[in-house]
Amino acid sequence: MDCRLLVFKYVKEDRNSAATYRFAVVDYNRSESFPANFVCMLPAKVDPRNGKVANVFGTLFGDRSVDFARHLLNDALKSERDLEVKTEITRRLKLIDPEQANLIKCSRCNKTFQPRKIRKYRQNLCPECLERRFAARQ
Repeated sequence: MDCRLLVFKYVKEDRNSAATYRFAVVDYNRSESFPANFVCMLPAKVDPRNGKVANVFGTLFGDRSVDFARHLLNDALKSERDLEVKTEITRRLKLIDPEQANLIKCSRCNKTFQPRKIRKYRQNLCPECLERRFAARQ
């Protein structure tokens, strides 16, 4: 199978929302035109949980679905020219790779750490600086 991604931009006209992108997995061994070579849609989150498969992509590619999705997205990232589509591809790659930690710098000591979300606000202080700042309140 010679599979590649085909990107579609989907815009709802009734709202002032941003465009969403849909990725179709196509097989160029079947045909050159789109509807004939369609395999399935690439989901935003590709994660097989305990052997259970929640989408068609996972049933078709099985255990190697995460690696295959990463391979398809990397190939599409190399060949794509549109900047908006490239940002969407990198966003989906980050969703596939949970090992990539989102690190930020502390606003006081400039030490990098992995943030935790407390309620709805983003935490910009490392745990040590938070402890020093709020230690007097206890």
